[in-house]
Amino acid sequence: MTELLSYREQFPILAETNYLISHSLGPMPLEAKARLDEYAHTWSTRGIRAWREGWWETPITIGDKIARLIGAPPGSVVMHQNVTIAAAVVLSCFPFGGERRRIVYGDGEFPSVRYVMQGAGAEVVVVPGQEELLEAIDERTQLVLLSHVLFRTGLIQDVEPVIRRTHEAGAHVLLDAYQSVGAVPLDVGSLRVDFATGGSVKWLCGGPGAGWLYIRPDLAERLEPGFVGWQAHAEPFAFEPEIRHAAGAARFLTGTPNVPALYAASAGYDIVHEVGVDRIRARSLELTDRLIRRLDEAGLELVSPREAERRGGTVVVRVPDPPAVYAEMERRAILADVRPDVGIRLGPHFFTTDDEVDEAAAVITELAAKAVA
Repeated sequence: MTELLSYREQFPILAETNYLISHSLGPMPLEAKARLDEYAHTWSTRGIRAWREGWWETPITIGDKIARLIGAPPGSVVMHQNVTIAAAVVLSCFPFGGERRRIVYGDGEFPSVRYVMQGAGAEVVVVPGQEELLEAIDERTQLVLLSHVLFRTGLIQDVEPVIRRTHEAGAHVLLDAYQSVGAVPLDVGSLRVDFATGGSVKWLCGGPGAGWLYIRPDLAERLEPGFVGWQAHAEPFAFEPEIRHAAGAARFLTGTPNVPALYAASAGYDIVHEVGVDRIRARSLELTDRLIRRLDEAGLELVSPREAERRGGTVVVRVPDPPAVYAEMERRAILADVRPDVGIRLGPHFFTTDDEVDEAAAVITELAAKAVA
């Protein structure tokens, strides 16, 4: 898929680095700067008028750009500052004082969302794996937290049986799709996902400050979240003292939107949509397969799945003294990251070249050998 390399010129940092860290922070597109300039120009020339000329609706209009990437209908995705806030809004829909007081999730979930769950006043059940997760879901369960792709290992979880079991038990699923959207296809509609969250920092190349929340449309019409702000009111500019929830997904909004972050994030969304997630996935598998072969040739231990159907966009390799290896890679302008207990994580994206993958594998092999010498 060499035609995808034409997109490299849209990401300035690629001219200076071997950028293998889109699983943590995707590179900034040139267009993001142009859209931030547009935001600044609008603020400076339109002032207060900008709110009624598009700013107020950005949590929905930008959310629609996410919707088209995840198989969701328009109007079903709203934007938040981050996933923590989005998860807190979902939690506020449910009581945890009755018989259904359990939140169930696996041990591999991202800590930030786990922290929110632990503070919900619910009975939290943490299990080691998916088999145990399925067993733990019962009539006492209110909410199941599930990552589409696990952040430490890049494992794609089989979410369909968990969603099916959750619905059989009368509970709801909150799917964390942060590590998948933009790199791994996801269709929330066909899966009957209740809620899905994610952000823009990683594979979407959208930068910080632009998290998103999908709400299944039928749920959006009947649930009434308690953690809301004035954007969630049916008539926000009536300034009523009591909440009257807006219709649909808008009732899951909070306060004044983070407009500049949404301007910036939309540039990455548009590129991902133009390239196409299916093409991105195909190229990702080519690159990660190549990287795994090189690491295997060096005799290094792979932590992420070998099977293509179970592997997200990330390859994780265990090395001696991971922080030292990571630091030297960064000194050589090969950007990856390190996580406790697993090792070095590498995330080639659709713009990565074969040579960049080979260089990273060679340097890791060299540094690992030095560390044990």
